[in-house]
Amino acid sequence: MSASSAGLPALLALDWGTSSLRAWLMTESGQILKEYHSKHGILNLPEGGFSAVLEDLLALWSLPVLPPAIACGMVGSANGWAEAPYLSCPVSPDALATSLKMVQTGQGVLSIIPGVRDDAAVPDVMRGEETQILGVLALRPGLAEDVTIVLPGTHSKWAQIHQGRIVGFRTFMTGELYAVLKAHSILGRFSAPERPSDAESIMAFEDGVRTGASEDSVSSLLFSARSRVLAGRLSPAAVPDYLSGLLIGNEVYSGPRLNRASHRTVLVGDDALCARYLRAFRLLSQPEPEVFGNTAPAGLIKIAHLAGLVPDGARSQPFSGVGA
Repeated sequence: MSASSAGLPALLALDWGTSSLRAWLMTESGQILKEYHSKHGILNLPEGGFSAVLEDLLALWSLPVLPPAIACGMVGSANGWAEAPYLSCPVSPDALATSLKMVQTGQGVLSIIPGVRDDAAVPDVMRGEETQILGVLALRPGLAEDVTIVLPGTHSKWAQIHQGRIVGFRTFMTGELYAVLKAHSILGRFSAPERPSDAESIMAFEDGVRTGASEDSVSSLLFSARSRVLAGRLSPAAVPDYLSGLLIGNEVYSGPRLNRASHRTVLVGDDALCARYLRAFRLLSQPEPEVFGNTAPAGLIKIAHLAGLVPDGARSQPFSGVGA
């Protein structure tokens, strides 16, 4: 009997980032049996470091031994558990699977997925997003021929996929720039502590999107968050929504031009954040993207299959080290 048909765990899959960790215990077919989330990212580890986090996770799930394990994200950076060198575009799923960094932990072997590098005139890098991208293609193989995958977040990625390979991408520091401006700039100090009404929030966001869709320098456009308040055209309480709209609008306006986007686009990530991006796409009359949630689990199991960590079929022996 296979692990998937028995519902037994076959893989420990980890998305280990800078500020958080997400983990899934999965069958060989990718069914999620257990899920875990913590703030123990690589820059917020407890005493004992990476190994202590992994040991605590095994204890939490009553796993006496480590099953086949795979991880993506900043855990493979120079500041992570072990560095998994970048692969240069174009990058295929098979290339990622054959370039895993094997780390001998105190509990067993952990396979870390490498990041991806774009060696264009303006070089770029990603770690973790490559696995989410593979998750999209695993869930929807028909998209692999030619699609732009947009992954909003602290550092948003616009990745171009052609014939199943990541052929190029660009990063937008939209999320981080918003956080810095809100917390450490005159624009953030200009906002009011009270929350705007829902209608006012939506209007401010949409005004920001339209303002951001411009060839003008974003540093010039940002000052409008102050000048609009002074002119009585924006309430202080709505400044954060306006800033969010301006930055997202500028990204959605610029992304297709900078990244040679295909006519097909998908959004991947947090539902609330993707909803904001989707609104910006509609306001700017861009082709409406299909929206996916978190595709990291699908990408992790796909790479585990390709690497032979977990058999992709029904003839495997299950991992049976699960406590009661």
